[in-house]
Amino acid sequence: MLEAIGGYRGRAVVWLLFFASILAAWWTMFTMAGMAGLNPVGMRAGPGTMPAAGYTALFLMWAIMMLAMMGPTFVPTLSVYEALIASANATRGGWFGLIAGYFLSWTSFASLIAGAQTGLHRLGIVDGMGTATGTWVAALLLVAVGAYQFTPVKQVCQGVCLAPMTYFLGHWRPGFRGGIRMGAGLGAYCVACCWGFMALGFVGGTMNLLWMGLATVLMILEKLPAVASLVTRPLGAVLILAGAAVAGGFF
Repeated sequence: MLEAIGGYRGRAVVWLLFFASILAAWWTMFTMAGMAGLNPVGMRAGPGTMPAAGYTALFLMWAIMMLAMMGPTFVPTLSVYEALIASANATRGGWFGLIAGYFLSWTSFASLIAGAQTGLHRLGIVDGMGTATGTWVAALLLVAVGAYQFTPVKQVCQGVCLAPMTYFLGHWRPGFRGGIRMGAGLGAYCVACCWGFMALGFVGGTMNLLWMGLATVLMILEKLPAVASLVTRPLGAVLILAGAAVAGGFF
């Protein structure tokens, strides 16, 4: 059935469905924030129900957040695979498999960070909104994520995200199952590249929609070859300086 989706209309439909799922994820996060009585920057704005600190609730929140934030960053890779449908043996089934594998990796990360948040909340390191309760935690996270921007691991993983065609050439697998395997591999590199932006949610609050939007834009820019080099290391320097400012009590 997946292979029957072809032609201009078929391509338009699947792309619209993909973007609709991203919009739905953002709307869900907005709704969840409203139910908790929060404004877009994660601050209390009215009566609401504080989200439970239980693992299941946090996992669902993070999984939806992964779709909302990482979906847009995967568009360049999907576009490269789309071109291979016309010029190579890529298939529409493989395209869907690529998406499934990619979000399988990010959902796995969601399970890990939800577990981390659960533990941190029990220890009193973050509050019910997922915000660090001590300035030292926020400062440490900012400096750590900033420093990571300069590491070889970041460069290697970002390089894969910047050149998906190279990854396809070295790890090509046909069909839907092949797409899942390649998508999971690409997703693993992407997690290793972008985990820090997710972890910084503990600085501003995991329900801070403004931060989510800014982080999404930054991750998109980091995956654009023309501007990636102008963003990655300067951003690292800014984060380190911000961490130092927080530690020094300037914020």
